[in-house]
Amino acid sequence: MHITGHLVASGPGFVPPSTSDFNLPSIVGHSAYTTKPVVAVFFSIILISVFFILASRKAAVVPGKLQFAGESIYGFVRKDLAQEIIGSGFLAYVPFLFTLFVFVLVNNLFGIIPFIQFPTMSHVSFPYVLAIFTFVIFHAIGIKKQGVVKYLKGIAFLPGVPKFAYILLTPIEIATYFLIRPVTLSLRLFANMFAGHLLLLVFIGGGDYMLHDTHLFMKILSPFSFGFGIVMTFFEFMVQCLQAYIITLLSALFIAGALVDEH
Repeated sequence: MHITGHLVASGPGFVPPSTSDFNLPSIVGHSAYTTKPVVAVFFSIILISVFFILASRKAAVVPGKLQFAGESIYGFVRKDLAQEIIGSGFLAYVPFLFTLFVFVLVNNLFGIIPFIQFPTMSHVSFPYVLAIFTFVIFHAIGIKKQGVVKYLKGIAFLPGVPKFAYILLTPIEIATYFLIRPVTLSLRLFANMFAGHLLLLVFIGGGDYMLHDTHLFMKILSPFSFGFGIVMTFFEFMVQCLQAYIITLLSALFIAGALVDEH
């Protein structure tokens, strides 16, 4: 399995995990499109599609377990992340927010699922693409509602601000809407998944190293390292769910901001 990839007792001492543990080789041939993260993303799409097709195939008034699970996830996104944040007209944006939430959640959870054990969002390119989708959508919404000139004017020149303050505020607002927002949206998700997986590598890999060490004291300590790894796995599960919620929440907030006349 990946999580104990090269962290075994060999050579002069423990080899700590590094960024190289995230650069996985191609599964088939030498193509960059057949690496584990890319395959995991395609697998997540199939998994999500099959789950929701089965959950909705025989919809009933009294839902079964699959239907109840699917409806619960959809209801959570629809009510708590779309209706509560966006308000009037929220239904148009539920499909995007629902897809975003489920896709990120499943790919995050891959980090603790046996035999996969790699969160695909720990590769920054995937969060970047998701942030671009959100970026394009909320700007398109704002332009459609207000027109290009009025929308850009509202971003660059905040109403009720003294004119001399625009010298400082206008560059900040432009940078916020066109650079900082998409970058922070993606980096927040990436950094949490990257750091969490790195911690799991340290504890599980360290425990494996100590277990195979020739010193008895190190062998005695190995269960503690494994124990911390198990605790961190549960903590990572909470972080993975929370990050899926946060990126969807922020996307909903950006859409809501684009729908108001003054932002």
